[in-house]
Amino acid sequence: MEQDDIIIRECETLDDLKACVVLQREVFALPEIEISPVRHFIVTKNAGGFTLGAYHRGELVGFVLSVSAVLRGERALYSHMTAVRKGFQGAGIGARLKWAQRTRALAESIKYIKWTFQPVLARNAFFNLEKLGAEIREYEPNFYGTDYSTAHSEGGNMGIDSDRLFAEWHLLSEKVVALAEEREFTETRALLEEIEIPGNWDDLIATDPAKAIEEQARIKDSFKEAFASGMVCRGFRRDKERPAYLLYND
Repeated sequence: MEQDDIIIRECETLDDLKACVVLQREVFALPEIEISPVRHFIVTKNAGGFTLGAYHRGELVGFVLSVSAVLRGERALYSHMTAVRKGFQGAGIGARLKWAQRTRALAESIKYIKWTFQPVLARNAFFNLEKLGAEIREYEPNFYGTDYSTAHSEGGNMGIDSDRLFAEWHLLSEKVVALAEEREFTETRALLEEIEIPGNWDDLIATDPAKAIEEQARIKDSFKEAFASGMVCRGFRRDKERPAYLLYND
């Protein structure tokens, strides 16, 4: 598949937004009660937000939902959801959607976008911090409520808390501008701390859910302590065995 085969445009019609609901259901495999309905997309659009879609030969294969917000006293966006169809993942579509989101935001004089992601997923962490240039200052335990379908033990369900990190995307920061222009960025601040995460969270969940819960607690405590001391997470080391978040002074 060539990049020219993918067209990024706003999802404007009712059919466009209905396709987003269908794709959301396919990608996230959530229970129906957790699926954002088409009304959510319509209300978002009419409240100043927007949905950008990635289309392959006229078919929706990805989207990013941007909710209008006021954060830190100024107009901003809360990036509620980014989805890419499984057969199209790994082709750079998610990145194209995010950079298109930035372009649209700047056109509307918006300079800040925020979203959440799972702390234990190395691929997402690398994408958010090193591909997009986001930074992290906040860890929220069990943000969406405990997911009891995540892991199982012989005695019954063992739930995993839905802990989340908040990615803060400062659209005109030095790092983000460099990455947007496809230039290299080198962090000049002194590294203060690393927080390692499991190399493969899904495997750990499947083989040892009790250990996964222990690891989640360790990661949460490490982030809470680091943020309380004034550190900011600005990078991520991609390593198959020992991936780690990189923390610096504010």
